[in-house]
Amino acid sequence: MSETGLDAVPRFSIIVPVFRVQGFLRACMDSVLAQEFTDFELIAVDDCSPDHSGAILDEYAARDDRVQVLHLPENAGLGPARNAGLEKVRGDYVLFLDSDDTLVPGALGALADRLAATGDPEILIFDYARTYWDGSTRRNALSGLLDESGAPAFSLAERPQLLDLLQIVWNKAYRRDFIEEHGFTFPPGYYEDAPWTFCTLITARRIAVLDRVALHYRQRRQGGNILRTTSRKHFDVFDQYARVFAYLDAHPELSRWRPDMFRKMVDHYLTVLDKPGRLPRNATAEFFHRAARDYRLRIPAGFVRPTGMAGGKYALLAKDAYPALAGLKAVGKVRRTVRKHAGKRVRQAKRKAMDLRYQALLRQPLDDNLAVYSAYWNRRPACNPLAVYEKAKELAPGIHGVWVVKKQLAEAGEIPAGIDHVVLNSPRYWEVMARAKYLVNNVNFADGVVKREGQIHLQTHHGTPLKSMGTDQKRYPAAAKGMSFRKLLARADRWDFSLSANQHTTEQWERVYPCDFEALNAGYPRNDVYYRATAQDVLDIRARLGIAPGRIAVLYAPTMRDYQVGYVPRLDLERISRELGEDFVLLVRTHYFYDQDPRLQALQERGALIDVSGHPVVEELCLAADALITDYSSIMFDYANLDRPIVTYADDWDTYVRSRGVTFDLLSGRPGDTPGALATTEDELIEAFRSGRWDDERATELRAAFRARFCQWDDGHAAERVVRRVFLGQEATPAPLPQAERTVAPSPRAAAAGSAPGRLPLAGTRLPAQRDSGPSAEATSAVAPSDVTPADVTPSAEATDMGLAG
Repeated sequence: MSETGLDAVPRFSIIVPVFRVQGFLRACMDSVLAQEFTDFELIAVDDCSPDHSGAILDEYAARDDRVQVLHLPENAGLGPARNAGLEKVRGDYVLFLDSDDTLVPGALGALADRLAATGDPEILIFDYARTYWDGSTRRNALSGLLDESGAPAFSLAERPQLLDLLQIVWNKAYRRDFIEEHGFTFPPGYYEDAPWTFCTLITARRIAVLDRVALHYRQRRQGGNILRTTSRKHFDVFDQYARVFAYLDAHPELSRWRPDMFRKMVDHYLTVLDKPGRLPRNATAEFFHRAARDYRLRIPAGFVRPTGMAGGKYALLAKDAYPALAGLKAVGKVRRTVRKHAGKRVRQAKRKAMDLRYQALLRQPLDDNLAVYSAYWNRRPACNPLAVYEKAKELAPGIHGVWVVKKQLAEAGEIPAGIDHVVLNSPRYWEVMARAKYLVNNVNFADGVVKREGQIHLQTHHGTPLKSMGTDQKRYPAAAKGMSFRKLLARADRWDFSLSANQHTTEQWERVYPCDFEALNAGYPRNDVYYRATAQDVLDIRARLGIAPGRIAVLYAPTMRDYQVGYVPRLDLERISRELGEDFVLLVRTHYFYDQDPRLQALQERGALIDVSGHPVVEELCLAADALITDYSSIMFDYANLDRPIVTYADDWDTYVRSRGVTFDLLSGRPGDTPGALATTEDELIEAFRSGRWDDERATELRAAFRARFCQWDDGHAAERVVRRVFLGQEATPAPLPQAERTVAPSPRAAAAGSAPGRLPLAGTRLPAQRDSGPSAEATSAVAPSDVTPADVTPSAEATDMGLAG
């Protein structure tokens, strides 16, 4: 049926309605565009999505001329969005793909082959599999109905059991001229698939099946499916079946299907009634009476009820006997409870008994003026929570902040003066955790903490994810190290807000933490200082660190390796320091998971470098540094705010990718992926500085694109946006400034020269002639930007909370 030439008709037109799916949309689009069979057009309909979905679609359309995007002026709903796409289709066959589902590799080729083999039927039904957050899949339980033996194409009358498949549109290919001939469109409202599915199936003269999984149907752990929400919109099901029977009335030649449609209608009504939480409590009886009315109105002559429990429910509908149905459901609930009782007792026995005092505190009223903060598994106050704490004191002074810290820190007097704090697991700790209105952390609170109704949990995270996080880590057991993903997601279920610094991060969090939280696209509060620090601040920090005036300070901050045990140096720091020469000084920061390294201390004593691993504020180190050398640490995203040179040293990229997984190709060299000069060996790293490549024009261009992508919402006002949204219940204002209007802290050279705020180029600085080499050592972002996320760690108790980013 396809034509040739410039206006060739594609074999498939794929309609993708889009609404609030930014975390899953790229996977959906990629699954289509990566198909080996390429004779298709993809029509994506942005149903006025309030998130970034529309912009993502535009990105794909700009890259691939097979993608056409329709932006609806207002939210219309799934059915009307599909109709908008139908108005644009040109293909021989129309496919519908929900925007959080994916085609499996080879799906379109298999569909094309089967259509050709069956003589282009009006409908081709193919199989699907459900996919779950834990990586498991389960094929459609009724896949046996798609047996390809027998006639290649047939009428529904020959295989009426196909009506028992789930009434969905996305497991079928519809011939476009068939749709146009009969004027099929989608109705508005819930359950819009039912009229389309049933009316097309009973009308089609030739149907074929494909016994192959061609689509993965994502089972969202929370949210995503409006049919699971409690709402009176479930009453829309009555209008949808009214449309089915109106179609039968208009087509008397199809009257033989009335008993089947009646059965499907009643089963659907009973499903809505049986599913807990779909109908508001005060609406269940009303729904039942409406269903009973339709039952009596539409029952065909001679209809035979099914047997068993289902038949009993049919009989109660026929009599409009709601009290009896309620009693029947109660009996069923008792039976289910008895069956589960043994398992429940085992779970209760395993569950640790909660402290009786804590239980009593949980029954006391919440303190609306109390906030609890923690950072990095109860280390010192730091990172995003500390920046939020400081801003809350200014904008919400009536809210008292208390920090949770480890006992050792408190006893050692390491908590800054003036900060109220409680020791982890102390009596006051359980009191504030039980009664605080606000909970703020950049990792997760312990499993024993109960999230009460009315409490507001802000998860600030502590880094932009280059490495795979959350549920993605299931594919990397070396990194997960026995992590319980169910426990991880149970902790993430407590989040009300998930903070993000850029769109990349927002999409990752929504996908790998399938929980019901609000993405707070405000920027990272810890980065506000980069836009507020003065020239004198920069000079003072350098003086405290012992950086001599005029020297170029290079901060070396690598990340930890999941595939290694303990601290393994990756560079011969003595050699690097020697090769950089007297004009440069290395600031070396090891990851906070590692103990102090005596080798670094020895090198520092010899004047080869400055060991800043124990410095409590990593943002100060970034302000002091003229340039950054790092590998995969999230410090690169924070440092990019300063618009100073970043050199990526990645000597084990392939191993890191295989053992941990990444969210983008840092070494691609493409603008937006790579922040500056690249080196994969010590010699290349030295050459980068020797040649000036570390800060030449190419590096500057790459850095600008990297900043545009990953410093999207950082402008010095992130903490204010967070406090206004979370603590004050206002809009997250002010809106982020355009990057061209942001004023960043001056570079050290600009600060020393007394110039206006802004970057003073270091391009052209070169090193003296090469010298010999020597041993190695490593480092990583610490107290502020880390390379682990609130569920992503290894040591001791922290190992139970791996999977967050930093």
